[in-house]
Amino acid sequence: MNDKQTSLSSPQTLVMKFGGTSVGTAQAMSQSVDIVHQARAEWPRIVVITSALAKVTNILLESATLAAQGNIQSLGENEERLRQMHNTVAEALVPGQVSLAQVKWEVDHLIAEFSSLCRAISVLGEATPRALDAVASLGERMSVRILSAALEAIGTPAQFIEATQLIVTDNRFQNAHPDFTATTLKTRLVLEPILSQGIVPVVTGFIGATPDGATTTLGRGGSDYTAGILGAVLPADDVWIWTDVDGVMSADPRIAPNAKTIPEITYREIAELAYFGAKVLHPKTIRPVVDVGLANGPMGKVGIGLRICNTFNPQHPGTRLVVDHPSKNGSGRTGKDIAKAVTAIRGQSLVTIEGRGMLGVPGVAARTFEAVASTGTSVTLISQASSEQSICFAIPAEASRGVLAALEKAFAVELTDRDIDRIWATEETAIITVVGAGMIHTPGVAGRIFTALGEQAVNVIAIAQGSSEVSISLMVAGQDTEEAVKAVHELIVNT
Repeated sequence: MNDKQTSLSSPQTLVMKFGGTSVGTAQAMSQSVDIVHQARAEWPRIVVITSALAKVTNILLESATLAAQGNIQSLGENEERLRQMHNTVAEALVPGQVSLAQVKWEVDHLIAEFSSLCRAISVLGEATPRALDAVASLGERMSVRILSAALEAIGTPAQFIEATQLIVTDNRFQNAHPDFTATTLKTRLVLEPILSQGIVPVVTGFIGATPDGATTTLGRGGSDYTAGILGAVLPADDVWIWTDVDGVMSADPRIAPNAKTIPEITYREIAELAYFGAKVLHPKTIRPVVDVGLANGPMGKVGIGLRICNTFNPQHPGTRLVVDHPSKNGSGRTGKDIAKAVTAIRGQSLVTIEGRGMLGVPGVAARTFEAVASTGTSVTLISQASSEQSICFAIPAEASRGVLAALEKAFAVELTDRDIDRIWATEETAIITVVGAGMIHTPGVAGRIFTALGEQAVNVIAIAQGSSEVSISLMVAGQDTEEAVKAVHELIVNT
């Protein structure tokens, strides 16, 4: 699969990231090893990034959470589960006795570290964000050793690297932000000598470290982000994200069986899809890759290629991400070009503040979102009537009780004076988002969407569309989620 763009570095460099399902079993990791081995015939410099084995991060964090509650009864069982999962893969892919013994010893050492951390958490009775990052990082630290040894076993020179040596972050544990200047210096210092020898660095995804060496994580799904960061700072020519689907789909195939792979999608489109529920790509992955393209030349001409591929169907071209399409007006586009995909975020609640006394009163919106922010809740959608008599916004349903309490406190005077009539939240709802850059300046798109929903008796509770017009988001009752996705998807594929 060779689709190289204009080179930013010489010789050409490819960053490949493999997700948990791509390394979760001996068969899956063997497939990933073969992909890397074959890619070396076309790419002189390859950097591999790996996630933890599938389900491992959950085991690690669940154990830490139980330990914080004083429960370590299942710790021994989880240690054995981790040992068995990793040893099974290692035994299948690392045939040399010396190499296998080394890998097993290192895995055992990391499992012992896991046990020590959980016992310390149990004694303290608290799992701090810093402690949770130290525990969560162990999954990638184990998998990287096995994958590196497996590559060596088939004759591909490889060396595992922990990303704590490369990615410098702030101290926002569990959701750290990279320092790109420091990361660029450290990454090139560590990786360039390895790459120049024809060795494949196998790097832990998901993790980094503060300037003083404390392990941090980039947030769940952060291995994708690692690929984007390293691709940007090297810089690479291409970044390929290997997962278990044939690229970005036009809808969730579990809901819409006729969903298709989208061959090409813009960064703006994938950013909307990633934010609004598509699980194929971590939302942060895109930014460092795009920033390099914008810094080095005209949009679409110079930059880092980004592709999403299927580990279990490597011959499929997957989805290629591009900066933008040459034409930005909607004339001459087909229905399939106008809207490309539909996605859903379930488990939402729509909060509404309404009252005739809000009309023309400045600062209501600011006070509203300040109160929401005080609860640590992220707002996923905002809609406001032009009459200014109501504001409504979507939040995760589990946060609605705390948010309502914060709002009632913030507007206690207005509620007493009846300037605000009520503050309330709906039962569970879902955000349905239709994405497509071709919707820009194309008349009637929203009308077609609402007609399709109306024909299936799906009621729209709220709607929001940004000025970019790349997406339209609307809210429906939770029980209407699947019908809404199916209706809009049929519009996309049949128009």
